[in-house]
Formats: sequence, structure tokens, C-alpha cells
Amino acid sequence: MKRDEKAIRILRILEELYPETPIPLVHSDPFTLLVAVVLSAQTTDKKVNEVTPRLFAQASDPYRLGAMSVDEIREIIREIGLAPQKAKSLKGLGEQLVQVYDGEVPSDFAKLITLPGVGRKTANVVLAQAFGQPTFPVDTHIHRLAARWGLSRAKGPDGTEEDLKATFPKETWSKLHLQMIYFGREYCPALHHDLDQCPICSWASSQKRKGEEAKRNQELRSRKKQTRRPVHS
Repeated sequence: MKRDEKAIRILRILEELYPETPIPLVHSDPFTLLVAVVLSAQTTDKKVNEVTPRLFAQASDPYRLGAMSVDEIREIIREIGLAPQKAKSLKGLGEQLVQVYDGEVPSDFAKLITLPGVGRKTANVVLAQAFGQPTFPVDTHIHRLAARWGLSRAKGPDGTEEDLKATFPKETWSKLHLQMIYFGREYCPALHHDLDQCPICSWASSQKRKGEEAKRNQELRSRKKQTRRPVHS
């Protein structure tokens, strides 16, 4: 099946499964979305949503966030992965938004990625969800799905982003990003995934890919059995 044919079928399936795509991270404006996305790296959205209410109660805008100490921020977000590093980034983020952008989150990609803790994916999420700009944020999960579905052979998220943008219509990018995230969580996990039972992998993945993942799953099961094996003296 050609890539454009796959794209049409994938869009149809995802639209049927997820006609509505609420943003998983709780926020109230571009600033709180930006902070939440920065915190979400290597952390579940659920954990971020548990932590941010307390943070936003004390720092609902860049002025208040920049005025907090790194230790104060770290104490609030201590349950988040990479909390010490993220606390430094958030303080710097607040300070830079105040000093350079008068307390406003810029709606420009080049400006966003100059902010502490903000990379390509974070900037694209904010542009798409806070400012309605057509972007295609790609994290490790979307990178994995694109590879499984034969839509990209890129080694990293940046190359996958280019391939997905070339594959899907521009007006679908922002919503499709969220649809793929929801699909990955519900149907297409990273480990122990049976591609033949997946609503999309079953027909979109190559036989080679299916064989490789089946082999990996078998190896994982073997390792798990070995770790459970009792040790006799």
C-alpha cells in the first residue's frame, strides 16, 4: 500500500476513534500550557496535572514564576521526573518571558525555542494548542507509531516530523498529533505490542516490522522468566 493511501485510511480510523481531542494537560492560557508541557518531559500527563494546580496557585504568570526561588519550585514539582533540572528551567523561563517578552508567551517558533526548557516539540505543542498554528509536534511515542506504520524511516523525531508533514494535509496536523497520542496509549504501547491485533499496525506495518517486534517481545518474555526463576543454594 502506498504511503498516501495509508494516510487516508489512518486519518479515517483515527477520526472515528477520536473525533474530539481534548488537550491532556490542564491549563488556562498559553503560559500555563507552556509550563505544563515543559514539565511533561519524561513524565506522565496525569502526574503533571496533579502537580500544576499547586504551582499555578503560587505562580499563575511569568512574573510570579520568575520571582520564586529554584528551591521553592523544586519543592512543589519534586514528584515530577527531572525535578531539579526543570525547576531551574522554569525559573529561567519566567524571568526571560518578563525581561524579553513583557510577560507574554511569544507565538513564534524561533523565539519559543530560545526559552529555558523549551525544545522543538514543546514549542510546536504551544503553537498548535495555544495559538492554533498548524504544527506537528513529534515525541518518542509518535516517532514510534510513524515507524511502525511505515510512514517514516527517520532515526529521530525531527526527521519523523518532516515525513509526517509531507504525508498528511496541513489542516490535519495539530489534531492528528493528539489523535496519535491517544491511539498510542490505548492501542499501540511501546512494549509487548501484538501488531497483528492492532487496528492500524495489523495492516500498515510490514511483515519485517512485525517479525522484528515479535522477536523482541519473545526476548522480553524470556528475560522476565529468567528474573523470576528461583535461586537454589
